[in-house]
Amino acid sequence: MALDGVTLAFGSKVIQQDVSFTVRRGSIFAVMGGSGCGKSTVLKSMIGLLRPRTGRYLVGDEDYWSADDAHRVSVNRRFGVLFQSAALWSSLTVGENVALPMQMFTQLDAAAIRRLVELKLGLVGMLSAIDQYPAELSGGMKKRAGLARAMALDPDILFFDEPSAGLDPITSARLDELIVNLRDGLGATIVIVSHELPSLFAIADDGLFLDAQSHRPIAHGSPSWLRDHCDDPQVFAFMHRARPETPAERHE
Repeated sequence: MALDGVTLAFGSKVIQQDVSFTVRRGSIFAVMGGSGCGKSTVLKSMIGLLRPRTGRYLVGDEDYWSADDAHRVSVNRRFGVLFQSAALWSSLTVGENVALPMQMFTQLDAAAIRRLVELKLGLVGMLSAIDQYPAELSGGMKKRAGLARAMALDPDILFFDEPSAGLDPITSARLDELIVNLRDGLGATIVIVSHELPSLFAIADDGLFLDAQSHRPIAHGSPSWLRDHCDDPQVFAFMHRARPETPAERHE
């Protein structure tokens, strides 16, 4: 999976340009950067919600955006998405939320779907909440329920938008561990959008750093490598939670 020379824009406003990177199969790839740099916009394009102004998005050997609508729908079946807010249907139970993609896109009967729902919820430690509604769940439980739904159709590519946002450190660490275990156990490829440094250092194998000022990627590598070896002032400040130096300060 790769982006090649992609530019993303809304009207005349360019969000990011010249975005190129390759996500290795079975890796956890992080899209990083400060607030407003375009991380979620890149993710939206990768899950088929925003057509790039220029460039190619390759899934396997095929250009996703050059395909017709029907073929893109079939490719989308390979994707699972965990949205930042979990995006669970409030009127459905946890089990019904996980079952919904199976009901829409498979011919399985109700009994088979129920067994698969129990399996998915068991994988994320949420089987006991199968009959609860989202309003009854904590933030961490909602994220795990959303993760179970993202896995409903056995995708080989998972996209996570700020999975640790709003979680306490212990819950966030448990979610990080769950994500790594799912990658290792299922062999899935994972793309994660985040600015949560502990999570990035703990789980990501590779990544791209987006700059909000230049609207371009400015560094490529794992979060740990960027922290220890990248001397770009914006990247250094982000990775070390420091204030970026001004040009005058850098020349003092």
